[in-house]
Amino acid sequence: MVYRTSYTHPEFGEVAIASDGQSIVGLWMAGQKHFGGTVDGEMVPADDLPVFAQAKDWLERYFAGKRPATAELPLAPNGTAFRQRVWRKLAEIPYGCVRTYGDLAREIAQEDGKEKMSSQAVGGAVGHNPISIIIPCHRVVGANGSLTGYAGGLTRKIWLLEHEGVDMEAFFVPKKGTAL
Repeated sequence: MVYRTSYTHPEFGEVAIASDGQSIVGLWMAGQKHFGGTVDGEMVPADDLPVFAQAKDWLERYFAGKRPATAELPLAPNGTAFRQRVWRKLAEIPYGCVRTYGDLAREIAQEDGKEKMSSQAVGGAVGHNPISIIIPCHRVVGANGSLTGYAGGLTRKIWLLEHEGVDMEAFFVPKKGTAL
């Protein structure tokens, strides 16, 4: 059984949170690509799970400008071994910092003893992250400074990066691409 609740921040808007009863399995923004894509079956409304209280507290602190750690919450995103690995890398990106898809690909390739890894493969995993904000996929940008690639939309990605105090001068919104 998968349960759901919602959380609303006055500036950012509403997010849906999903849980298996023990761990967070999803966090999506309204209209987000792949909304609920990793959840099998219907999500049943439930607002009183302890894990939801933990997630809402985490979000409150995050939106208040604190820096809660991803590791504070029990997370169980559903995905392939490769996606899980990329999502763990996302969780290591510090608050207020950004990495490129290429950075992540090079790091994974190096760990595997390979010469290179596809940035596009990493981008696909980043784009399918089912626990937005908490697993900070918004902190990944293109090598040239492009802000493309956010399933929640570029307006939200920019909002989150600005909220974290990222200097946005080096970044730009592409004229065409994915997740615009």
